Parts: sequence; structure tokens; C-alpha cells
Amino acid sequence: IGPISTQIQRGEIVFLIGGNGCGKSTFAKVLCGLYTPTQGSIRLDGRDAAHSMDWYRCHFSTIFSDFYLFDQVIDANGMLADDDKIRQYLSKLKLDQKVTVEKGILSTTELSQGQKKRLGLLLSYMEDTPLYIFDEWAADQDPYFRNFFYRELLPELKSLGKTVFVISHDEHYFSLSDRILKFEAGQMEDVTTSFSATAPMTEREPAALA
Repeated sequence: IGPISTQIQRGEIVFLIGGNGCGKSTFAKVLCGLYTPTQGSIRLDGRDAAHSMDWYRCHFSTIFSDFYLFDQVIDANGMLADDDKIRQYLSKLKLDQKVTVEKGILSTTELSQGQKKRLGLLLSYMEDTPLYIFDEWAADQDPYFRNFFYRELLPELKSLGKTVFVISHDEHYFSLSDRILKFEAGQMEDVTTSFSATAPMTEREPAALA
């Protein structure tokens, strides 16, 4: 991919859009330090990430399509997270009947794919990092949890000053972003103004969840 040049402001919600294989996920993996740029540099608060990649990577929490679930829930200090906060989010994500927690350790990660994604969201949220990357997190979620992700979680993270990158095909929610970066054949274009006049639409939510 590339060449790419852009600046992202703290607290922005940035959607990465485009067809399959166009470079969105590759860009995201370069952005969070999993891949190394062949040219140029990535700077965070003016500091070149290449000078301290461990420091740089610690600023990100990510959920990619090939994510792995750990049974330990870690907080921003690298310690086991508070059980009450974990239980609160397990309930919010409708996982409290499937998963329990004791001293920061989850009882199980053996769940359906959609439930694993939700548990991954909990783990990511509890890390409380400055930057988040969600790679099509809502793709296999029902309308209830898609609405939760876009209309509750993202605004909450923004209110906390987090910068969030969302790889998404959910056009219903594009207007909820601050920036929209479109990828095509490895090239990136800022198309935010193309969607600014589009009013956000609401998916029909189920009356109840099993």
C-alpha cells in the first residue's frame, strides 16, 4: 500500500472503508506497529515510533479478524482488572449468563464466534489505551449489538478522548465518524465530505435477545 500521508487528531473516530483486499487491514497493522513501513515514518505526538516500537505499540488495543482471546482481563496499568467493572460489561454485552469472572480471570472463552467478538471487545475496552482499532467488529453481530457498538461504545470512547479506527462496510453508520478514509488498490483518499450530508440511519433492533 501507499504512499500514504495523513494526520489524525486525538479523540477522532476514523472509519476505514473500501472493498476487500484494498489495503484497509494492512494499513491498520502498519498503524499499530504490527507491520513496519518500508519507507517514511509514523509519529505519535511528534515522536518517531521506530525509535521505540514497544512504547508505541502499548498505545493501541486492537481486534482484528484473526484475534485470540486470553482469559485474563488486563487494565491500563497491566494489572488484572476490577471484577465489578468486568461484570458490568459482561452484562452490557449479554455475556453474564455465559461467562463469570474471579480475580480478573474469565471462567471460559469457549463461545460462539459472535460471543467471542463481544468478549474480545470487553478485553479491549478494559485495557483503556489511547488508541483502538476495530477490524469489522460488527460484521457478524446482530442489529442490537451493531447499534451498541456504533451508537454507544464509539461515542463513549470518543468522550474519553480515545482515538478509534474502525474498518467498516456499515454505511448506515458512516456519518457517525469524524473522518472517513477510503482505500482502493492500496491508495488512500479522505472522503469525509462525501458522507457529511448523509443522516445516520437506525437499524431495527430486536425486541429481545435470546
